[in-house]
Amino acid sequence: MTTDKKDIIRQKMLESQTEAKIVRKIVLIISSILALFIIFIGGGGYLYVKSALKPVDPDSKIEKKVNIPIGSSVTMIAENLEKNGIIKNARIFKYYVKFNNEGGFMAGEYQFSPSMDIAEIVSRLKTGKVLAKAAVKLTIPEGKQLKEIAALMAKATNQNEAAVFKKLNDQVFIKALMNKYPELLTNDILNPAVKYPLEGYLYPATYPFYKKNPTIEEMVYVMLEKTESVLANYTEESNSKKLTVHQLLTMASLIEEEATEKADRKKISSVFYNRIDKGMPLQTDPTILYAQGKHKKRVYYKDLEVNSPYNTYKHQGLPPSPIANAGKMSIEAALHPEKTNYYYFLAAPDGKIIFTKTLAEHNREKAKHITKQGKLTE
Repeated sequence: MTTDKKDIIRQKMLESQTEAKIVRKIVLIISSILALFIIFIGGGGYLYVKSALKPVDPDSKIEKKVNIPIGSSVTMIAENLEKNGIIKNARIFKYYVKFNNEGGFMAGEYQFSPSMDIAEIVSRLKTGKVLAKAAVKLTIPEGKQLKEIAALMAKATNQNEAAVFKKLNDQVFIKALMNKYPELLTNDILNPAVKYPLEGYLYPATYPFYKKNPTIEEMVYVMLEKTESVLANYTEESNSKKLTVHQLLTMASLIEEEATEKADRKKISSVFYNRIDKGMPLQTDPTILYAQGKHKKRVYYKDLEVNSPYNTYKHQGLPPSPIANAGKMSIEAALHPEKTNYYYFLAAPDGKIIFTKTLAEHNREKAKHITKQGKLTE
């Protein structure tokens, strides 16, 4: 073989190798693009389905009558519910029913709310809980503490208040609840420093019960399911901020207890976070009252000596647990504090909240608005 022929063959081999490399690169790029596309579609689909399973409006107080005619198919029921604004997506509802092998839905006139999640709607359709006047209505306002909630539960059901409160703190009951709601009730509530494990976990809302004597368990289940449903809307936000459920509810409870009707919760939130970032104690009066187990209008300097892990004048960071239940506005404020340089705020007698950047400014405002000596208001 001549040298020219060898050179030609060598050249062709090099060209073939180059072409092969180019083809492999193209295939790799196309494969990568397809993989990313699949991941994007899959991730987007997951988020879409997850959103569709949540309540249309977890805080809605609207109740709608929905008639389910005899002979209605799952498709007809789903479309009916979507049309009435009870669920977000009829198709996702059908997939949920099929995937969970649900069925046996009963015809009748039901009362649904946009605050209900799909599991609750399905349960009601299966049990045939048709439109009926609630035998018991339990209303839990925002900012209530566990002792107060126990009193409301006892009054609504003609039970002994002390017995209800004892049940709400029973360790066997608490652990059973933790097994039932593992993502909501974590080991944080078993911290020895925690005063009452369920404090802050019973969401403020109105709860209808359709039998005359609902048990404590039945009432607590409904309230915890509501809390779980509401918090599900903020999972991604709390994860991105590295806040556990317990921390979120604790911060929200402080904001709830400090807020007034005129208060800007997001500014109050900013003060707490600014203090935490700077290593300052939170110094919030409601934690002192909670440590003392009292409800008072005034907090005096002598009160700040209370020996308790809830004393945020002595201990930095969040207290061991929530000090009350918190509503949606306070939960959102805990997740979205306003960006400020405030480190102090003062509740004036007229309900106005005065925010300041320095201790000197804070003391000047206190001298202007707080006239009774000995009273301390942060």
